[in-house]
Amino acid sequence: MENKDKDKKQVPLRLSSSLWKDLVAWSEDDFRSLNGQIEYLLTECVKNRKKSKEKQ
Repeated sequence: MENKDKDKKQVPLRLSSSLWKDLVAWSEDDFRSLNGQIEYLLTECVKNRKKSKEKQ
């Protein structure tokens, strides 16, 4: 079984400066890097989407 961390993909991402500032502040509040915060938020959104699809 492969280590998932070694299989990470890079994605270029453009954010508005206001969204970037909000995400940086949020990531600092949660003691994460900006990249880690974005990955965490996307992971949670995907989990929630899967749960909502299972209920349908």
